[in-house]
Parts: sequence; C-alpha cells; structure tokens
Amino acid sequence: MTLHSKLTDHLNHLEDAVAELANTWRPDDEHYRADVYRQAMCSLSYSYFAFFHATPEHPDWAPLWNPVYTLQPNPDDIYLYSPIRGDLQYRVSGQRGSVKILSFTTQRFMSGMVDDISQIGGHNEIDDSDFSVDAEGNIDILFSAEKPIGYTGDWAPIHPEATGMMVRFRSYDWENEVDPRLSIECLAEVPLKPRLSPDDIQFRIEEMAKFPSRKTRSYYRMQNGVKERVGFNVFEPIRMQGALAKQVYWPACFQFADDEALIIETDLPNQRPYWNIQLNDPYFNSLEYVYRQSSLNGHSSHIDSDGKFRAVIALEDPGVPNWLDPAGFNEGGIYGRWFDCDSAPLPTIKVVKKDKLRDFLPEDTPMISPEERSLSLKRRIKACQRRRRW
Repeated sequence: MTLHSKLTDHLNHLEDAVAELANTWRPDDEHYRADVYRQAMCSLSYSYFAFFHATPEHPDWAPLWNPVYTLQPNPDDIYLYSPIRGDLQYRVSGQRGSVKILSFTTQRFMSGMVDDISQIGGHNEIDDSDFSVDAEGNIDILFSAEKPIGYTGDWAPIHPEATGMMVRFRSYDWENEVDPRLSIECLAEVPLKPRLSPDDIQFRIEEMAKFPSRKTRSYYRMQNGVKERVGFNVFEPIRMQGALAKQVYWPACFQFADDEALIIETDLPNQRPYWNIQLNDPYFNSLEYVYRQSSLNGHSSHIDSDGKFRAVIALEDPGVPNWLDPAGFNEGGIYGRWFDCDSAPLPTIKVVKKDKLRDFLPEDTPMISPEERSLSLKRRIKACQRRRRW
C-alpha cells in the first residue's frame, strides 16, 4: 500500500454512498440529497469505532448504532460492539443491572464491514434465560467455539469464524432501570496492544470510507422491499432467523399529507414480555428519539379501555397519549417488534383528516394538554440522556 499525501485520496469511496441517492424514494429532491449527505457522515463517524477502536486480541466495548441513529436502532436498546476471533476465548463479566433484557450476539462480520451481505452470518445469541445472575447481580460468561472439558460456569458458543460480539441492553422503563456494567477480556496470552503501522492505518481509513455505501446499499433495499411488496401504510410481518429468532417485526412505510394523520391500531398478545414501535426516516435511520416522542413501548404506551393499542402519527401534537412524532417527515418507515410473545397480531393503519381525528378514536381517549406533553418530554429527555449511548 502507498500512503497518499492527501487524506481525501483515501476517501473516494464516500461518493459511492451519495450514488445510493438513486435508490431513495425521491432521487431529485434536494432535501433528500442533503439527508443522504448527512447519513453518509453519520455512518462515517461511527466507522472509526468499527475499524480503529479495538482488536480481537485487545477487545473493548464501543458504541454501535445509537449515537448516529443509523440502521434504525431500537430506541429502547443500547448496543455495544467489540471485535472478537472465533478461535479465541473471551470472558464477559460485571453487573447485569435491571434492564428488561440483556442479550449477546456473536457473528461473522457486521453490517457495513463487507461488500457482500451474504457473508454476514454464523449467529449465536444468548439472553437472560441462558445464563445465571448471582445474588449481587453479577454475571460471568465464557464465550468460545468449544466448551472446555470440565467447565461448570456459564458458557456460550461462538461461531469458529466469528469476528464480532454485539450486546443489547433493552430497557422498558428508561427512568428507573439500570444499565449493565460489563467488561470483555481475551483469555489468550497476547502482547501489549501495538502501534499501528502506516499500512494498517491506510487500510482502516479506506474501509471507513467504504462503510457508508455498504450500509446504505443494504438497507435502502430492505426498506424499499417493504414498499414494493405492500405499498405505503400497510404492515408486513417478518420473522427473522438466527440471532433474532424470538422477535417478530412488523415494518411499514408511512406516508401522509400535512392535513392528515395516521391511526395505528392493533390487538396485543396475551403474553408480551416486550414490544415496541418506532418511526424511521425514509433512509432507514431512527428518527430523533431523545427530544421527540418518535417511539413507544409496552411500558410507556397507553392501552385503550378495549385492550387495544392505538397510536397517531401527525406532524403536530394531536393531544393523544400515543402520539408518534415524525419529526417533520411526511413519509418514512415504521418498525414494531413482538419479542417472545405468544402471538403476533398485525396492526393496521388508517389515513384520516387531522381535524376529524377524534371521530375515529374511542370516545374515552384521553386528552393530553401541551403542559402535560412538555412535562412528559422533559422526563423522556432526562431518562434517555442518563443511559450510556456513547
């Protein structure tokens, strides 16, 4: 490799992300172009953690998607990532905290790290049902391709070709649940973490530059696929395999006019350990969820007297408890999740005129005043800021 005199010479692949504008819903819209530029910078800023922060021999947790909102991270989840090697052993230990769900996924490659997404695989996942927590809330898990003979502690398999470990801290009650405090250590005898060579640095910079286009290429197609199969304002049930086998998604692409609102309505499973709904932009990124109520979950949502969940998407606050704020977007994506539930109802979406909204809601739907909304948002902001997203 030859290190060029100009850093920009190593960043040419960033333009590949801009070329993906052609695969957005409005390629000729100047606002869309600006959003795609912003998205490329979001992905680039995260990619430093992906390629420079740690190594399989010297693992360390780095923030995954939350700080930059790419790949529509679940607002209830804090995601961490560390590189690993399938032929090494790792120990994860620390305090479990009190979040709703703690899970670990090991896999071969992560999104954005390879050109061909079919190379991503080899998933193994465990959650709270698979490991023990002692009386003080401590966990101690050994991860390796094979369980050592005679080992009696908590153990989890990793694929022999695994390259990364992802952790999810899934919280229902952002204000009161406590996030885990975990460490990861490689159990092999390794030398001190070395200084990177010029070739190492060049390679990592060029991989960073490829990262935004790799992500957009994969996930524009995922969101566009929903629109092509079912159109706008229709949910499509999707059951994942591998690491997300317990989860049924219900994505949709939403679209409405300024004078309209969307009513989402669904039955709820009888057994529902966790469920949520969130809004995304048209580029498969989460909408602002700290300062906007763009997501709700089974803890934060209001359930109507008939046992159903109803939410309203509207540009302005409609004064209902379950307002899903689209943050200025008239179109985008919706993702809902039923996790380990005993059924998977498919919600519906109804387009109504904004000034007729109450005609389509139950008579006992509460009114939320501007003062009540302001207080609720302030609590949401504080609760979210106190979680470790960076």
